[in-house]
Amino acid sequence: MKITDLNGCELKVTDLEKAIEQAENFKDMHHIPKDPTDGEKQEYWNDIYNKLLELKDKLNHEQLS
Repeated sequence: MKITDLNGCELKVTDLEKAIEQAENFKDMHHIPKDPTDGEKQEYWNDIYNKLLELKDKLNHEQLS
């Protein structure tokens, strides 16, 4: 299974549930005090998280077919 990140890099997903869990943790992380790159990192991880959920949904629908 693969997804493509915001930079156009293909990421191989070997454990979908673990990847979703990891992305969910990272998507809301930020430094205290805030770092100028926090917004970019949150955008990146939100995108990864949403793509992983879409992949999970797609796989679930394929299994039902």
